[in-house]
Amino acid sequence: MFIDDIHIFWFVGIGILGLIVGRFIGLMNINLPEHKEIFDVQVIKSYIKNTNANYTLMVVTSVLYIALLRVIGMEDIIELLQFLILTPMLISAFCIDYKLQIIPNRLTLTMLETGIAFSFFRGINNLNIAVEMWLGMIIGAGIFLILTFLGNLIFRKKTMGFGDVKLMGTLGLFFGWRNIIAISILAFFIAAIFSIILIIKSKIKKQEISEFIPFGPFIVLAAFIIMFIPLNIWIRLVFFIFTFGKYSF
Repeated sequence: MFIDDIHIFWFVGIGILGLIVGRFIGLMNINLPEHKEIFDVQVIKSYIKNTNANYTLMVVTSVLYIALLRVIGMEDIIELLQFLILTPMLISAFCIDYKLQIIPNRLTLTMLETGIAFSFFRGINNLNIAVEMWLGMIIGAGIFLILTFLGNLIFRKKTMGFGDVKLMGTLGLFFGWRNIIAISILAFFIAAIFSIILIIKSKIKKQEISEFIPFGPFIVLAAFIIMFIPLNIWIRLVFFIFTFGKYSF
């Protein structure tokens, strides 16, 4: 049985791989903020033995892996592999930043090293792709670096962490400069919607809003959206929404 020329066993296999990787993400979420070992056999055995499985992480990772195989296919193995590797790191960045309001340097450094490696391999076949990926790193980090300095200057306090700057720079290596701009816009759009909902909820319950909301989770959500929705389709969708359905790009 095939789905778009891909045998169903590939989907089953990659789904099982997603479950295994999702189990490992729980260890990353615990050890990365505490600067502890991760890739150690004894540490992994101890974690599996003493910690209950987080089935939400496992299922989410498995579903994302299957979706990546469905969207990218087997034609571009390097692209599929780079996003399979990036996915658990993005999920970990989401969880850690949401809970602790930090993105560990060790995590972003690993993402950076992975992105550099894939830019090299993709550049062997097409130098333009490598150039686009490196421009993505420069533009992604540059946009958020400027926004961080402007926010600190205008509001006289920390408005965005440098972890977000480093995260955007590393993601630029995976997505390229066009997609990283789209991720930036989409992340702020999602954050705006979330803030509006939070304000309405606080008014109803008469509660104060937390002064600092981590921005990393919005970047991660935007990255996943762009990962599964091609840029041209996303542009058409945005144009359709903002013209209230009258026109399409």
